[in-house]
Amino acid sequence: MIELFDVVKRFGDLVAVNGISLTVPRGEFLVVLGPNAAGKTTTIKMIAGLIKPSSGKVRVAGFDVQTEPLEARRRMAYVPDFPFLYDKLTPWEFFRFTGQLFRMEESRIQTAARELIARFNLEPYLAKPIEGLSHGTRQRIAIASALLHDPEVFVIDEPMVGLDPHHARVVKDILKERSKRGMTVFVSTHQLSVAEEMADRIAIIHQGRLIAVGTRDDLRRQSGVAGALENAFLSLTAQEANLAEEHAALR
Repeated sequence: MIELFDVVKRFGDLVAVNGISLTVPRGEFLVVLGPNAAGKTTTIKMIAGLIKPSSGKVRVAGFDVQTEPLEARRRMAYVPDFPFLYDKLTPWEFFRFTGQLFRMEESRIQTAARELIARFNLEPYLAKPIEGLSHGTRQRIAIASALLHDPEVFVIDEPMVGLDPHHARVVKDILKERSKRGMTVFVSTHQLSVAEEMADRIAIIHQGRLIAVGTRDDLRRQSGVAGALENAFLSLTAQEANLAEEHAALR
């Protein structure tokens, strides 16, 4: 459902993403890990069609994000790490606006919105302007609205930012439920616990390159380190950093 073919993104002399190829099939829950400035958010923005690759190709649900953007976006939902909401609207107005953007019938908007409002515990806030709500509540509104049209592909950057433990659990449960029903989930996070608990596969991006992808056990075998996922992650990124230093010295 998500396909990246040798994707490169340059910003001047900086290579933010360096030749990433990756396929995420229907219904897979993929968690992407990486240090700060590894290229995770840049990769996500190319999947979402917000920035254009310098080279390579991205497809979502079989549609090229650059040449068939409307078809790709119709099947996808994207929640950035700091989502934009229309502050003067109430949550209920925002849900209806989002549904109308995706050309949903009013009856379907009503049914889907009420189900998500109940799951995300948003009833007390429905008539209040979004601008007066807490960051965690706004995050729940953003995620719920993104799920409203029942997307085939769900892409989210740092989903747990601002969420208390209870609502973080709600988000995890809903995303896992949707994934089991066939929605492809692509999550970028710094929280290793999310990957440890939720992922079918884990991808590690470091210095713009995809250095590892596989199950938790695959990554442990590749790193040669047993125990917690954190140990494998630290070992793999350290190995990649050492290789990069050696190549730089040779050059």
